[in-house]
Amino acid sequence: MLDDFMTRAVLAGVGVALAAAPLGSFVVWRRMAYFGDATAHAAILGVALSLALQVSIFAGAVAVALAMALTVTALSGRGYAMDTLLGVLAHSALAFGLVAVSFLSGIRIDLMAYLFGDILAVSRGDLMVIWGGAALVVSLMAWRWSALLTATLSEELAYANGIDPRREQLVLTLALAITVAVAIKVVGVLLIAAMLIIPAAAARPLSRTPEQMALAAAVIGGLSAIVGLQSAYFFDTPAGPSIVCVAALTFLATSLLRSLRS
Repeated sequence: MLDDFMTRAVLAGVGVALAAAPLGSFVVWRRMAYFGDATAHAAILGVALSLALQVSIFAGAVAVALAMALTVTALSGRGYAMDTLLGVLAHSALAFGLVAVSFLSGIRIDLMAYLFGDILAVSRGDLMVIWGGAALVVSLMAWRWSALLTATLSEELAYANGIDPRREQLVLTLALAITVAVAIKVVGVLLIAAMLIIPAAAARPLSRTPEQMALAAAVIGGLSAIVGLQSAYFFDTPAGPSIVCVAALTFLATSLLRSLRS
């Protein structure tokens, strides 16, 4: 079954959707969209370092994405506006990554594949990394779900319940770095934030509880991957952007549904 490239692509897309759904819900609740974008942009620098040091691209992307997220967390509240800080770090990391790639001699690299994804070229090894990373993210989020919800609702309430909001922020940061690393092959660094935010935002009008929203986001993300791939095959369009377009249309549909209900 895995000999078919389209089957591997569908499994990769569904794996990323499962990882992004619960994390994307917290990104939406905490209004961390630019935080996710900055972490994703830093991943291209991780790719360049991985190729230069001849180590796993997954490991390099996780390390640099985690370093970026920790840097943003450490610098926030020290005289810098958050949006300014994220803008500077995100675009600087992307620029340094692209420059670093240009210095790699003797290594052929398809920048478009890393920027916009190359889901149709996913191998069996890539599938193992994607589903392993997705399982790790889902397990991590399930383990800390209650504490994360409490810290998201109110820091004072979290402290009253013996929960350290900074620790929960670190959990989200780690999960975000892993998700970025597993999604880079599927939708690329420029579209990872879209797969985090859009399915969760589309699921919000359909949900009454946080758990329902996370499950609905997973379903919407998975269906977006499947329908997007079929559309890309039929219309001969880029696969990664096609997946994001389907997710965006779903968001539009659920938003209209909410307006009609109102």
